[in-house]
Amino acid sequence: MDTIASLFSFITTPVSWVIVQFHSLYGAIFGPDTGWAWGLSIVSLVVLIRICLIPLFVKQIKATRAMQTLQPEMKKIQERYKSDKQRQSEEMMKLYKETGTNPLSSCLPILAQSPFFFALYHVLNSIASNDTIGVINERLLESAQKAHIFGAPLAAKFTDSSSTVEALGSSITDVRVVTAIMIILMSLSQFYTQRQLMTKNVDTTVKTPFMQQQKMLMYVFPVIFAVFGINFPVGVLVYWLTTNVWTMGQQMYVIRNNPTPGSKAQAAYLDRLYKHVTHHGKARNRRERAIVKAIVAKGRDRNDYERKFINGLSKAGLAAQADGSVVKSDTAVATVTEEGTPATAAPKRQQPKRQPKSKRQTGGPKPAGSAEKTSSPSTSLSKSGDPEDAKPAGSAGKAAPKSGGGSRSRAQSGQRKGPQRPKSSSKK
Repeated sequence: MDTIASLFSFITTPVSWVIVQFHSLYGAIFGPDTGWAWGLSIVSLVVLIRICLIPLFVKQIKATRAMQTLQPEMKKIQERYKSDKQRQSEEMMKLYKETGTNPLSSCLPILAQSPFFFALYHVLNSIASNDTIGVINERLLESAQKAHIFGAPLAAKFTDSSSTVEALGSSITDVRVVTAIMIILMSLSQFYTQRQLMTKNVDTTVKTPFMQQQKMLMYVFPVIFAVFGINFPVGVLVYWLTTNVWTMGQQMYVIRNNPTPGSKAQAAYLDRLYKHVTHHGKARNRRERAIVKAIVAKGRDRNDYERKFINGLSKAGLAAQADGSVVKSDTAVATVTEEGTPATAAPKRQQPKRQPKSKRQTGGPKPAGSAEKTSSPSTSLSKSGDPEDAKPAGSAGKAAPKSGGGSRSRAQSGQRKGPQRPKSSSKK
């Protein structure tokens, strides 16, 4: 611990100074020796640090998005150079360099918090050991030792012995109950934060090893926090629980307002944006115009959610422009009438009703006006090139009943009228 303290000694004094300044503020309200004054001082330290780290958090989001965009290319490189790990690493570095992506950028907020975390840990450990540190003198040291958070001393740990806890003015039961609850809350907040990222803000159309790695971390991190949390003082647990809650809320805001393309969060965001735009008839602010502009610029590369958004605007009589604005469109789809069909839609083609088989064999009822066009069976069997006057008068009278009866019998038996066409020699 002395080695770690010496490594972070450059930041121990600033951290202790910030805590003392917040303690003087909250001590005037709640009392200098109360757990509220010291606990809120630690919470305020977390808030101050996280506000300073917002630029790094924005950079982390951009790096994570860039890594998700590169996942298909990375997967191709892994499959192409599966047997050559060195060439695989070289191609990966080349891809990072060409796209300007740094995988370590996603870890910047955690790395930047580490010095403050260890500095606070050393400050609280010194309070438990009755040692002054930084700007915390003997008077402040005595005040911090009297401070209790829900009955647990600020510097007590889950693994402390009964004598150590009694020296700080508390019982071992109170310390272990409070620290156990805080460790559980700390692990659950870490799990929910990671699960929220995996279930809502990841492009589900791309299955890559990166997603499997993130899913594994979703279960590994809470276990790590639970194992190491039993060695953290109550003040450090307050610090880490506060930073987890901050991260969870910050990530919820980002997922809601700036989701990853192709994720479920983007589908929900575009649905809300569609309702706002159609209600007001335009994009209301700069951020909405930027989102519409980015979707229009993608063209054919739009995902399903973005295409649904553009098509929805068209059906509502609106058109998204290249500059991000939304205007009324003259070529919009017609509104739906009371019958449920578009007003400008062409009438649907109706299929003729199929007749029963018995009516088809007997000829069925003939449509009106067809009597003049149709002739008798004997006439229809005659060749079109033979004139009627060429037939003998006597033979015509005899042949008519025979031909009529024959054609009627053939019609009733379902056979084809007239002479059968010879089968082609090519068909067998």
